[in-house]
Parts: sequence; C-alpha cells; structure tokens
Amino acid sequence: MPTAEIITIGTELLLGETVDTNTRYIARALRDKGVDLFRTSTIGDNPDRIAEIIREGLQRADIIITTGGLGPTIDDPTRHAIALAIGVETEFRAELWDQIKERFKRYGRTPTENNKRQAFVPKGSIAIENTVGTAPAFICEIENRAIIALPGVPREMEHLMQVEVLPYLKNRFKLTGVIKSRVLHTSGVGESQIDERIGDMEQSSNPTVGLAAHAGQVDVRITVKADTEIEAESMIMEAELELRRRLQTWIYGANEDTLESVAIGNIAKNGWQLAVVEANIGGRLIQKLADSGDSFIGGEVLTNAPDPKNLPMIVRDICKSKQSQVGLGIILLPGDIQQTLHLFVLTPNKEHHEIRTYGGPPLLAPRWAVNLSLDLLRNL
Repeated sequence: MPTAEIITIGTELLLGETVDTNTRYIARALRDKGVDLFRTSTIGDNPDRIAEIIREGLQRADIIITTGGLGPTIDDPTRHAIALAIGVETEFRAELWDQIKERFKRYGRTPTENNKRQAFVPKGSIAIENTVGTAPAFICEIENRAIIALPGVPREMEHLMQVEVLPYLKNRFKLTGVIKSRVLHTSGVGESQIDERIGDMEQSSNPTVGLAAHAGQVDVRITVKADTEIEAESMIMEAELELRRRLQTWIYGANEDTLESVAIGNIAKNGWQLAVVEANIGGRLIQKLADSGDSFIGGEVLTNAPDPKNLPMIVRDICKSKQSQVGLGIILLPGDIQQTLHLFVLTPNKEHHEIRTYGGPPLLAPRWAVNLSLDLLRNL
C-alpha cells in the first residue's frame, strides 16, 4: 500500500482563525482507498518553509497532498513553493486562464489581472480543471511519487478529491486494497480498566485496536487493512465480536450511535417518559436530550444549586409537574481539588442515589457529569 502525507497551508490555520476540516476529509478518503496516512502537518504562507516541508515529505511518502494557497493573491504561495521544492519554474497555461475567465463569466464577473496568477503551475505538472471554483489544482509527478495541490475551500477540495484525485491515485498507484475502521463507544468505565481487558488486542498489527479517552466515555477503534471490502468487513466483525465479549455492557454503541439516543431508547423501551432537573452544568444535559426522542418531555435548570439532600424531593416534584414516570436530578458541586456529582434517579420500580467525584480539568467536569448521567439512564 502506498503511503501519504497531508499538508494544510495557511497562516489563518496556525493563528486559530480557521478550523482545519480538510485533513479529516482527505484522511478518510485515503483510508477507504487503502492508502496509509502516516503524517499530517500545517504550515503558514511562507514559500521557503512550504518547500522545505514538501522536500521532507518526499523522503518519507509516496503521495503528498496539499490544500490551500492556490488563490490569486500574493499570500497564496503554494504554486511557487512546490516548484521551488522540486527545482522547476512555474509556467503559464493558457487553457487554465481560459477556464478561469469562463468560470468568472458564469458568475457574472470579470477576473482581475491578479487572477492570472492562478493559471501558473509548476513546469511539467498535470493541471486539473476546477469546475466548482476559480483555483485550478495540479499534480507534480516525481519518479514514483506525486504531489497533489488542491484548493483550501472545503467544497472545492472535496469535489476535486472525489472526481479527479481518487481516480488518479487508483490508476497511478494501482490501488486495490481497503482500510476500514469501526469505533465502539463505551461509558461508565475508565480507559485503564478497558486496557486491562483488551491489552493483548492493542498489540495486534492487523487489525489494530486503539483507545481514545473522553470525559466519561472511552472509544475503542478497530482498523483493518484488506484486499477487498468483504474481507475487511469480516475482519472487523471478528474483532468486534471479541471486544464485545470482553467489554460486554460497557459498550453502548458503535460509529454514529450517541449515548443520549441509547439512554432515551432505554426509557422508551419501558414505555416511560423522562423529566430532568440539573444544576451547575449549564443546561448541557437538557440540551443533549432535547432532540433524542419523544420520551424526553423536558426539564429545568436550577440557577442556584440546592442542598443535595433535597434532590429526591426536587425530582419527585418535577415528575409530578411534568407527569413523567422517570425523573433524573443532577447537581455538580465545585471544590478546591475535585468536583462532586450528586445523581438521583426515580423510576416506577426503584430510586437510586449516587455520589461521584471528578479530579480532572474543571472545564471538562460538566461533560463528564452529563455522560455519567446518560450512562445511568441507559442502565436502568
């Protein structure tokens, strides 16, 4: 399988003014076609530094994909930087200039002289017409490697990636394999506890199994490399079955499943409806549940945290006022070293009071509290 690197170009990315979504999109597109991605990087609009990082990438990877820096202004340096990296000049392509003028005409506009810069590409490169924007893309082939320069505008990049780049890569590098991933979501348990049960699977090379910890939730990622989609799916299924055998009820879903939808699904399965009261978590639990289904009928955010000993009474009151069968109360109390979470759940069958403590980053405490609350609901 060929290897690739992604370089996103733009000082606005380094300054945090623009969020990079291009890397994620390209990474997934490459993964699905069986291309190994080993490194991604971001660099500002400096042609010398861009050229340097491209030269470094060519020592490691078969494919370099850049996004950004193909606009018409002086601070769009990618064309010059790539030419500098491979030791050639840029050259004017009349057909690209005609395409740019036609695109502007379609928009009812006239290109300015600086738009002509976009018709220059490194000498000997393969020009790619951009049918959804004004910035042409291009490919530079260096022996058995390739540098692919794409626009930074996400929709333009995505279109060119699907229509031009992926077919080119498939033909150029004879892509036949696939890389597939599946993510299993767990809650109510820590990363170290999961690692203790599946540590041997994390040592496997194919499939690979990795952990990603979040506040109150841990994801388990399965990634496989295979020759065909069918083989990949079979390998993922085998690994998933083993993970589910070991982790059991710690797993609440996979891929796009959300903890709130699973929690409300459990409420609905019993024919119940849920009302919530919360304090000191900024309305986050109610926001999470707002679009999760008809079994959630509303809640109340308390501006002043009550004494936790009054939580059962408060929950009973909201159940009565909302006419719900299930009530959940949650209070997060700050502390000097750790924060304390008080949970109370009332159902037609039982009531449950729980106290948990959190010593992680304070800003993550509300998210942690929400996930613990939802985990409690899914296990009623």
